[in-house]
Amino acid sequence: MDSARKLSDKMTKPPHRERVVGECCGLVDEEVKSKGGLTGIAVKGAYAMVKAIKPKFISEVVDGLLDEWVAKLEPFYGDWQASGKGKPLGDFLAARSGAVAEKLLEVTDARAGVTTHSSVKKMYEKLRPAAKKHVEEAVPRLGKVVEGYAD
Repeated sequence: MDSARKLSDKMTKPPHRERVVGECCGLVDEEVKSKGGLTGIAVKGAYAMVKAIKPKFISEVVDGLLDEWVAKLEPFYGDWQASGKGKPLGDFLAARSGAVAEKLLEVTDARAGVTTHSSVKKMYEKLRPAAKKHVEEAVPRLGKVVEGYAD
């Protein structure tokens, strides 16, 4: 079994999947709370609206996208393993935050393009121009989550 598959098994299969989804939802909550300025107000407002309309929406989205996100992270995981694991996986991912963000956003862009939730789609389209910056800022926290499942 290749190393990338092992990461997928560790993060997307029972009994860990539910815990990973919870940790990722906590990560999203922390990231949203950390935003400041006008963009932060917009992000916090959109997030609060989504949670008010459908309280389980965030966890459902994370659960629904988890397999694809982990698949996007697996090449980075493989590179980390091939490098001899010289530094923690979280640091390895953080040093590549731009590339990691691009790969993760490929998943959300594709999903936003086909969603039937028109209000969510409109919010995503409004916030998308700044999304890469926000995802890049979240990569260190994401790295810590992923690191918990790495060899």
